[in-house]
Amino acid sequence: MRYERLAIEAEGNTFTLDLHPRLTVIAGVSRLEREGLVNELIGALGHSRAGVHAEVVADNGGRYAIFRPEGARHRVIHIDSARDLSDRFRNADGEIDLLARAGLDPHAAKRRMRITSHDLAASSHTDEVIARLARIAPDELWSLAERVRITEDHLAAEADATGTAPEDAEIVQAIEERHASFEQALARHERFRRASFVAGAAAAVAAVPVTMTIGAVAAMPLIIAAAVVTVLSYLQYRHTQEARRGQDEALEAAGAQSYLGFHLQRVNGLLADDQHRKRLLRAAEEHRASLDHWRRLAGEVEVGWALARREAITAATRLQRDITTMHAAGTTPDDHAAAVARALVAHLAEVRTIGPGGESFPLILDDPLRDLDPALKPTLLELLVRSSSRQQLVYLTEDEHVASWARVEALTGELTVLEPAPEQAVAGTVPSAPAPAP
Repeated sequence: MRYERLAIEAEGNTFTLDLHPRLTVIAGVSRLEREGLVNELIGALGHSRAGVHAEVVADNGGRYAIFRPEGARHRVIHIDSARDLSDRFRNADGEIDLLARAGLDPHAAKRRMRITSHDLAASSHTDEVIARLARIAPDELWSLAERVRITEDHLAAEADATGTAPEDAEIVQAIEERHASFEQALARHERFRRASFVAGAAAAVAAVPVTMTIGAVAAMPLIIAAAVVTVLSYLQYRHTQEARRGQDEALEAAGAQSYLGFHLQRVNGLLADDQHRKRLLRAAEEHRASLDHWRRLAGEVEVGWALARREAITAATRLQRDITTMHAAGTTPDDHAAAVARALVAHLAEVRTIGPGGESFPLILDDPLRDLDPALKPTLLELLVRSSSRQQLVYLTEDEHVASWARVEALTGELTVLEPAPEQAVAGTVPSAPAPAP
């Protein structure tokens, strides 16, 4: 959605703003004036006071006029068909409120639709993670994310088919692995026990005649051999017991007291059905492999979290390419400016889809670049021009560097710059009809 026109009536005077569909720079406005304009722009979409009217265009091209006359019913009219659609936009109190359709109240909308220099300066962990993901090749990142999602759905489907839960696959596999380890240890122990029994018995039998014919000293090696075999047999037994404890721990996690009890415990014999068990474990292995691959690529970031912020990450990827281009041109921004740019694109991406059904909302920029080095501002302003092809931006500023840049760029038709007339600028008031730059 974007603004076409804002009209404010107060004490017999009318103040109007005709806004560019992409970027409008309103220059020469002080902090208090910017605050007032922010409130009026956002209020025009909410249940604002009477006398604030607006014309807006939806993402699907529909044009609407919002009328809030003094002492009369507030309405929303579809401009092209002249139909009254007011009931579609009324909140629970019967007021015309486009923000409520997006789940926003005026305070929440102001936090999300306005960005200031303080907002850009505030660095957050989310911005850092988004910047890191943006450095990964997009095709690899998103194809792997989709692979994780597909294997997760497959695992859930297999679990549902067996009447169990996806996490049960992990328990089943752990029990199967530890039971197999226990069985192997038991088999090794049995083989060693038999061999050690034969060797120990042979050594003990041989020690008797040697002691009688040669002497006790000569029989010592045989006695030591028998003792060593006994010790090794005991160690093997300990190893078997440790394997048994590992199996028991896995069984305990499943709430079963024995391996046989575990098999009997599962609804309808989950493990007794070899076909279902194998399919479940195969699905779990595929999901685990894709998840391990994702973690090697993206770190400890939840796939769902990344997919929910795909727009912001994609925007940050474009920003990385822009920075690379700037580097080639010898105009690479410093770390602070790059961080500001990343925060800027994150805000743009967030507002781009906050409306109902993913409808975009305009972003109001409240002089966000005022604290930056003037040499870096044109680069970031160009970033805003490119971003405005996907959503509307309204830039409020008293920064002469931004105003000068806007006057030149307005010649391209990609933006409009509105400024107070000279006599009004001296008085320090917002004009009743701002004059577009030639």
